Amino acid sequence: MSEDTHNSEPRLILLTGATGYVGGRLLSDLEERSEAVRCLARRPENLQPRVGPTTEVFQGDVMDIASLAAAMQGVHTAYYLVHAMGSEGDFETAEETGARNFASAALHAGVRRIVYVGGLAHGNDLSKHLRSRHRVGDILRDSGVLTIEFRASIVIGSGSASFDMVRSLVEKLPIMVTPSWVRIEAQPIAIEDLVAYLVAALEIEVDHSQVFEIGGAERVSYGEIMGEYARQRGLRRLMIPIPVLSPRLSSLWLGLVTPVHARIGRKLVEGLKNPTVVRDPAALDAFQIEPRGLGQAISRALIHEDRELAETRWSDALSSGGDRRPWGGMKFGSRIVDSHVRDVEVPCARSFAPIQRIGGQRGWYSADRLWRLRGWLDRLVGGVGLRRGRPDPEQVHVGDLLDFWRVEAFEPDRLLRLRAEMKMPGRAWLQFEVEPSGSGSRIRQTTLYDPAGLFGLLYWYLLYPVHAFVYSRMADGIAAAAANA
Repeated sequence: MSEDTHNSEPRLILLTGATGYVGGRLLSDLEERSEAVRCLARRPENLQPRVGPTTEVFQGDVMDIASLAAAMQGVHTAYYLVHAMGSEGDFETAEETGARNFASAALHAGVRRIVYVGGLAHGNDLSKHLRSRHRVGDILRDSGVLTIEFRASIVIGSGSASFDMVRSLVEKLPIMVTPSWVRIEAQPIAIEDLVAYLVAALEIEVDHSQVFEIGGAERVSYGEIMGEYARQRGLRRLMIPIPVLSPRLSSLWLGLVTPVHARIGRKLVEGLKNPTVVRDPAALDAFQIEPRGLGQAISRALIHEDRELAETRWSDALSSGGDRRPWGGMKFGSRIVDSHVRDVEVPCARSFAPIQRIGGQRGWYSADRLWRLRGWLDRLVGGVGLRRGRPDPEQVHVGDLLDFWRVEAFEPDRLLRLRAEMKMPGRAWLQFEVEPSGSGSRIRQTTLYDPAGLFGLLYWYLLYPVHAFVYSRMADGIAAAAANA
């Protein structure tokens, strides 16, 4: 029986770091469990649109102890998921200050439990990053508030910094000269399993603060992680081991080829000299969780990323980057997204009508000769080309063929998403959305591309001027057909 069953009042959970990777995933799980959640955010306006209707958002900062007092009132369990690794200056001092402020405020407010995620490593020769993570855990456990600290290895999930680093290396480098840290052992954990531990920490019966080491089902080297990612992506990669490249030099090199911010990347890589494997298996006995293996963790990360892309409202995601469209499109994980928007003074049904009739004899509303050339080239390399047409000139159903596309999603008068079936070094989708705008409607036409390795990137960027011309003209053609219908 958990300590909460004696109390009829719902427990209130304070979550820090809800805008971060782990915190965002945890927030979703807590809301699905109908937990009473209060989020602490330095900029509440950025978080508010992402929380459920029953979740509170408080303005506050762990570096400002005065702002924590109101947020802590009535809290049963507080999750500490913030860190200063990306900050400028002395991040170790900043992390200690934040932890002391949080611990002090929790103690004075009568918080009954703190849950924290730190870094998994052993020994005295730790990097600054791992040493700081351990120090934060010490401060929280010494606060007088019962603290459960999880020490985790590399997290595998779409969006985690460490996974993005591995992915970018594999995607961009057919041949890798690998330093000695690539052969260091880790015990990578799937993001779903890490979140499961964090949720289970609400219920576990403990009478004193504890540290739990958590990891996945396998011990593997970083090279093996990269190899498994390459296998699942269908990429052939050659790794040439050398003993002379230090983690510090590696971090500078990684900054050229990965999306991880140079400051964060350096701190991550400097910690790779330390094995991150579980030595104390107490977590497997204390929690009813069976962690996934590496292959399943990577597979789920890729599936989750596909689902996130399919569910993304590009009208929100792309507009957040400003009015200027970046050359070559925007990056979302390993995917590239390029979008064109047209406003027309007609209802949504009229705007969607030409979209629904696209392909086949009607064509693609622009550059028909270029489309025919693309179809001819596709057939030349063994693809399907444009010969399939479409089964019905007016109606569309999920699964229908539209030339060298296939209908993947369809909502009348709102959404059409096509998946490419032509030959290319990667995967591609073409998505159309229509929504009300002012007195008329807005048409958003989005190209999504998932390049397969370096050749896939070269394919996209070399052809981008042609694609930008064709798809811009297509958006113009669809808008004109809607306006003149």
